Amino acid sequence: MKDEIDISQCTTFEEIHQAISDWTDYYNIERYQWDLARLAPREYYKYLVTGEYPLTIPKAKGKN
Repeated sequence: MKDEIDISQCTTFEEIHQAISDWTDYYNIERYQWDLARLAPREYYKYLVTGEYPLTIPKAKGKN
């Protein structure tokens, strides 16, 4: 995390807190991982718990 966010422009604790909160939201919700079945960490956890894969898998062309 320390290599990915820049808090040098932050002047208050609230700004630093918001920058870290934004980064953790990105990391857990928006950042997809190939090693986690092409899901974000939060989606992958839900997939493990429910067994329902949240993404639609397109059918191969030429197959019915």
